[in-house]
Amino acid sequence: MKGFILSVKNAKNEDTIVTILSSKSSQSYYRFFGARHSIISLGFLIDFEVEGEDSRFLPRLRRVSHLSFDWLKDNSKILLWHQFITILEPHLRDIEELDEFYFNLLLEASSKWGRQNPKRVAVESYIKLLLFEGRVDFNNECYICQMPLEQFVGLMAGFKMCHPRCIYSPSLLKTSIIELFQTQTTIKLNDKEVDYLFDVILKGI
Repeated sequence: MKGFILSVKNAKNEDTIVTILSSKSSQSYYRFFGARHSIISLGFLIDFEVEGEDSRFLPRLRRVSHLSFDWLKDNSKILLWHQFITILEPHLRDIEELDEFYFNLLLEASSKWGRQNPKRVAVESYIKLLLFEGRVDFNNECYICQMPLEQFVGLMAGFKMCHPRCIYSPSLLKTSIIELFQTQTTIKLNDKEVDYLFDVILKGI
């Protein structure tokens, strides 16, 4: 079985509890002496086996191997990947059965992470997730004050559009955000705008 590690938490001694997103679920497993093994790391794609799924305790992680990416040699890209992965764990927490969309989204993003600007990949992936979950709002009203939006907007978590003055936020052209929703590509946005969108992503989903 393959999956992305969404979180690693210390248990007793050097054991860890590892949450893994596979193509079918987001589930926690117990890993004996997991703290000793570098492949049990946030964001890594691993191949693994599970033991003890029918017991009263957490199933155990066995025979773990790391499926690496070339960009893992770049610390700046690893940091951005960790930040992106971190917002997914609370969003998928306590949902054991999942559509394979989420696993495939990370698989696609990880394959682009080394070849493209990671922040652009993250923004485009985030938009795809919001669209998949039906959470993109094309309403022309500010999420805070419910008054009509103007030419420029600010964004809250989940890319909810607001008046910049309502959230003390930098502003982007509303037409650019709508086009981003429609095309799921950042090609027409400059790097400063992408940096802003990535900062919004870090607020959560």
